[in-house]
Amino acid sequence: MAADDVIDLNTFILEKLPPTIYYIPEFITEEEEKALWKSVYDAPKPKWTRLLNRRLQNWGGLPHPKGMIAEKMPQWLGTYCDKIALLGVFQDKTPNHVLVNEYLPGQGIMPHTDGPLYYPVVSNITLGSHSVLDFYHSISSDADNISSTGDTMAEGHQVEKKEDGNREISLEERYIGSVLLEPRSLVLTMNDMYENYLHGIADVKKDQINEKMANLHLTSAVQGEEKDRNTRISLTIRFVPKVLKTKIKLGR
Repeated sequence: MAADDVIDLNTFILEKLPPTIYYIPEFITEEEEKALWKSVYDAPKPKWTRLLNRRLQNWGGLPHPKGMIAEKMPQWLGTYCDKIALLGVFQDKTPNHVLVNEYLPGQGIMPHTDGPLYYPVVSNITLGSHSVLDFYHSISSDADNISSTGDTMAEGHQVEKKEDGNREISLEERYIGSVLLEPRSLVLTMNDMYENYLHGIADVKKDQINEKMANLHLTSAVQGEEKDRNTRISLTIRFVPKVLKTKIKLGR
C-alpha cells in the first residue's frame, strides 16, 4: 500500500465479529517488512525480554498504573506510529508505545484483554509469518471474576474463573471467531472488541483455514488449506494516555 494512499476503513471492517475490528491487507510493502525485520533483530540484546513462551522488546516506555515515563521512539517504529495515527482511530493522538513480540512456531498467548493502561484501541502489524487471532466471550466483566497477572509487558493476561452453576464454561464454548493475520497486514481492534472480549493465539504449529475466519474475503488464503507457521514478529502499537515527566518509585 503506497504511503500516500487514502484508506477508507469502512472497506475493511469485519462485520462477522462484534464491533469493531478492521483488517487491512498489505498495509506495508515487502521492502518495509524487510527493513522492519532487520531493525528488530539489529536492536541491542538488552532490549529483549524473555517470557515463558516467547520474547519481546518494549519501546516508548514501560506502562504502569501510576503513569509511563516516556522514552524516545526510534524512527523505524515512529514512522508507523505516525502512519497509523493518520487513520484517525486514535482521534488526534499519535501512538507512543510499541511491543515487538517474537513468536516461533508453536508459540502463542493465552486469551486476555489489554487492560485500562491504554487508550481503547490496539493496532497490530504482522511481519514474517501468518498467525490466527482468536476471540472469546468473557464470562463476566466483573473484575471479581477475572484474575490478571498485571504484567503489561505480556500484553495483559486474564484467566476466567467463574463457573456456570456447577459446570465450568469452557474456552471453546466462548469462542466467537478468528482473524487470519497475514504478513504485512494491519489489524485494528477497538470499542466493544477491545473492552469486553478476550483475544489470544493458540500454541500450534499449523492452522486450518476455515469459515470462522471473519476476514477470509480480504486474504489470499483458501478455505480448507493448511498453513504452517514460521517465525512471526508482531508490532503491537498503542497509545498510553498517562505519561509522567518524572521517575516514579515502583515499590521497595
